[in-house]
Amino acid sequence: MSRRCALKFAGGWLASSALATRVLADAPPAAEVTPALIAAAKKEGQVVYYTSVDLPVAEKLAKAFEAKYDGISVRVERTGAERVFQRIGQEYSSNIHAVDVVNSSDAAHFIVWKRDGILEAYVPDDVAKYYPPEHKDPDGQFASWRVWLSIIAYNTGMVKADEAPKSFADLLDPKWKGKIVKGHPGYSGTIMTATYQLQRDLGWSFFEQLAKQNVMQVQSSADPPKKLELGERAVMADGNEYNILQLREGGKPVAPVYATEGSPMIIGPNGIFKGAPHPSAARLFQSFCFSREAQQLMIDVGGLRSLHPQTKEKPGWTALKDIKTLKDDPAAVEQQGPGIRQRYTRIFRV
Repeated sequence: MSRRCALKFAGGWLASSALATRVLADAPPAAEVTPALIAAAKKEGQVVYYTSVDLPVAEKLAKAFEAKYDGISVRVERTGAERVFQRIGQEYSSNIHAVDVVNSSDAAHFIVWKRDGILEAYVPDDVAKYYPPEHKDPDGQFASWRVWLSIIAYNTGMVKADEAPKSFADLLDPKWKGKIVKGHPGYSGTIMTATYQLQRDLGWSFFEQLAKQNVMQVQSSADPPKKLELGERAVMADGNEYNILQLREGGKPVAPVYATEGSPMIIGPNGIFKGAPHPSAARLFQSFCFSREAQQLMIDVGGLRSLHPQTKEKPGWTALKDIKTLKDDPAAVEQQGPGIRQRYTRIFRV
């Protein structure tokens, strides 16, 4: 079954939450980290992690795990979410089981993998105890490992705070013509998700008007923050919040804006795959990823958001609970993705 067809089928399962799917079986009981699990994982000696998270975050996560569980190495395979999806599809179609744990910035991937029956049910104790229902699969096959936002931001050396845009509607003001940068949904999963949410809630007319602003079009969701930092554009219409927070902490002249209409929320789940070459190490690593320790590292190192209630956001951040966010819908993104890319390309002529 093709990815798009699988999502169309799976789309009928979606409940009101972003990650919910129809319950096919009871989720397994919460899994604690036991001496027996640690011993079995050490015997296997390795865990293979495919991820689309920034490489420095993935590497520090791996080193923290290796330091805690001496004798188990983590092989990080980092690439874009779409390439992760393609690689797993190719491997499993050839009956190659090379990966243990996967993270993707496209939550829709996990609906497809679940439909294809290649995810292993495993519920880390922290997920069972602390994570909200809408951010864990009811069958225990995946959960939201990381959360981040696509936001507006501005260069503080070029724009005064009281003159900065406060909403997406503000971006349409003629004063910003030739001064805006944004990512492309045909390249970036984050921007695709953000574009879906904005066209759903604001309508395509927003993009049609925005295109008249002579927008600088870049690819990755990490590119707009870079252009902002360099002063090549004064305002970004979308891009990773975590890049802006990291740049600001590094003394760069950038500042986030949380739009009054709401900021698009992006979800990146983790899951274990059936037939994993290192099943015990996979379970141990999955439990570690959702622990307070690993989630705090993700915040401190990556500028990401966590759903673990025992973590602490950095001083100076606007708390996630205080930010108005737009709702994600992975199945809808997948179903409408080709049409969104085509229409966006036609509007912006890129």
